[in-house]
Amino acid sequence: MPFQVLVIPYRHTAAHIEFAAFLRADHGVWQFVAGGGGRGEGKLHAAQREAEEEAGIPRSAAYVELHTVSSIPVDNFRARRYWPPELQMIPEYCFAVNAGDMPIRLSPEHSRVEWLSFEDCAKRLRWQSNRTALSELNDRLDSGR
Repeated sequence: MPFQVLVIPYRHTAAHIEFAAFLRADHGVWQFVAGGGGRGEGKLHAAQREAEEEAGIPRSAAYVELHTVSSIPVDNFRARRYWPPELQMIPEYCFAVNAGDMPIRLSPEHSRVEWLSFEDCAKRLRWQSNRTALSELNDRLDSGR
């Protein structure tokens, strides 16, 4: 399906909130859980599936849809060949999931995961869309929204 999802796992510690950043095994860049929607799959179900596949976070965990939506050029995706030729951009819908003390189980897509503070995570992330979603989530968690 011509849409992407981004999922930010987070947890509360005694000192602060931490966010899980993942190092892609193929490109060597830091990002959050990300992937495309499957045929007939809604955005929440795609987010739950991707988080389960890439990080071992169960679909039953508490997911929250963020307001951040980015646009990504279709030429960045192998699935491009299945989409209409006039389609130039696809949306990336963002979600957060409270991972609590759940262990993260990496898929082969990622070589490392690190739990980071907001500041350290923002510095590490490669993509602006990831930093924008992180900023929204951090603001929401700080304000209790």
